[in-house]
Amino acid sequence: MKKVHSANHSRNTFPKAATGIEGLDEITGGGLPKGRTTLVVGSPGCGKTLMTMTFLAHGAMYCGEPGVCIQFEESADKLGANLISLGIDLDDLTRRKKLLVDHVRIERNEIEETGEYDLQGLFIRLGLAVDTIKAKRVVMDGIETLFAGLQDQAILRSELRRLFGWLDDHNLTAIVTGERGDKMLTRHGLEEYIADCVILLDHRVTDQISTRRLRIVKYRGSSHGTDEYPFLIDDDGITLMPVTSLGLTHKASKERVPSGIPALDEMLGGKGFYRGSSILVSGTAGTGKSSIGARFADAGCARGESCLYFAFEESPSQIMRNMASLGVKLDRWVKKGLLTFHAARPASTGLEMHLAVMQKMVAKLSPNIVVLDPLTSIFAAGNSHGAQVMFTRMIDFLKMRGVTSIFTNLTASSGEGHDYAGVSSLMDAWISLELVGGNGSGPARILSVVKSRGMAHARGGRELIVKKGRLDLAPAPEEVR
Repeated sequence: MKKVHSANHSRNTFPKAATGIEGLDEITGGGLPKGRTTLVVGSPGCGKTLMTMTFLAHGAMYCGEPGVCIQFEESADKLGANLISLGIDLDDLTRRKKLLVDHVRIERNEIEETGEYDLQGLFIRLGLAVDTIKAKRVVMDGIETLFAGLQDQAILRSELRRLFGWLDDHNLTAIVTGERGDKMLTRHGLEEYIADCVILLDHRVTDQISTRRLRIVKYRGSSHGTDEYPFLIDDDGITLMPVTSLGLTHKASKERVPSGIPALDEMLGGKGFYRGSSILVSGTAGTGKSSIGARFADAGCARGESCLYFAFEESPSQIMRNMASLGVKLDRWVKKGLLTFHAARPASTGLEMHLAVMQKMVAKLSPNIVVLDPLTSIFAAGNSHGAQVMFTRMIDFLKMRGVTSIFTNLTASSGEGHDYAGVSSLMDAWISLELVGGNGSGPARILSVVKSRGMAHARGGRELIVKKGRLDLAPAPEEVR
């Protein structure tokens, strides 16, 4: 599990407890309200237990805050087995007295309600657990199970109010989980008396594509992100993306990066692209878009820079085989660890999940160069508005990290045509390719620099020569000048 630091937010009026969930601490301005109770709501399978246990483990491992989990649904052994694959060693934390799990088993057929009763036994168990390890954090997971086991809800609600008051009086940072209701936020109205912070988790399936999302319903006394944020659950646990709305605050570098094609660099003032810029290579099928992207990656690796290559149409093996015919031997950089491929089918997930996976890989690998080939395929996973939002976030994210990125895009034969969501307007440089004319050797591939912000560049087209062992530019044929 990764250590996540909370930022210093001067406007916060009370301290916050970091959750250890990448992205969540950013949109909450530092974490959950310290010394208060937070409600996490969601349907089965949306990640409630994993979120709460990550919160406890992070506090125990990195914040010096031992934690107690009162578990109403799973035993400690079963919970530990589920979490170990995600990097949380529950047994180790328990042995070191940094975390304590107490399973409260509720069986309706073993309960008989007679007269007045209270939850004093639960108070005693919780208090003993807190005192045993001097806990600062508490999780009560699946507490709504009590509503199924005890029928006098008036008494139960009164006792739960007393329980949450006890948590506040002991200055414990607590999370209580609840099941999503139909007409209310939770099935049994827990939000009525746990209202300082409410987080809603959602697991939806649209057109057979599964997406998990998080929304902060309320957070008293604190500013917070109000959007729905997609999040991943993988071997690293929970990752919330995008972490922030980035905006136009990145620094503009004056350093230049060669394209790998000397003649193209000459068209760009003799030096290539600016480092950290975003570059669009668009054109009709067969014009050489992927070849330019691969050559750019090859040149970067030859300089000792790292490259992350996102492929959405071909497998890494197929790309390396095809590019080797042009003298671009990408396999050598894979072996040296300078080039990493990530290949996925566009229909494997939605647009936002593609964004989340890509951002997570960039954050993990910190590449100097990113190639995404092609945009067109992943646009098919969503609508035009979604594509524009996704791409604005992705480009901002890469610019903030100073990553030089190149994106290929398939266009219609009549020109830009299917430049989905107008991505060309977001780019710093735009290279256009088209097939023009035709003779005995076939149509010519004509390359033009449509724009390159901040530098003088050549006007007019050049012919892209794509032959065995060669990727170069030549003067355009007379008939297409």
